[in-house]
Amino acid sequence: MVETSRVGRRGTIVIPAAIRHRLKIEEGAFVIVEEREDGVLIRPAALMPIEIYTAERRAEFLLSNAVDAEDYARAREEVRAMGLDPDAIPHYTAAGN
Repeated sequence: MVETSRVGRRGTIVIPAAIRHRLKIEEGAFVIVEEREDGVLIRPAALMPIEIYTAERRAEFLLSNAVDAEDYARAREEVRAMGLDPDAIPHYTAAGN
């Protein structure tokens, strides 16, 4: 589908209603604007929520992802440096510790 639109004040562009409805672009939705050699591509953006990890969650990752005993010992030291007790953090280990 090709339609014409006009650039308004401050660079605003109205996306024709038929295209907005078909692509499910609603007011306030985010779009990606990409400069191309032959023009500009505007497409819907998919936003993913960002998880903010607590120190305890980061410690769990460090301890659970150790690949051997030496790596596990390093992870334990790093967790201690974070001010946490490695034994108080629930985790899995491939090193068997």
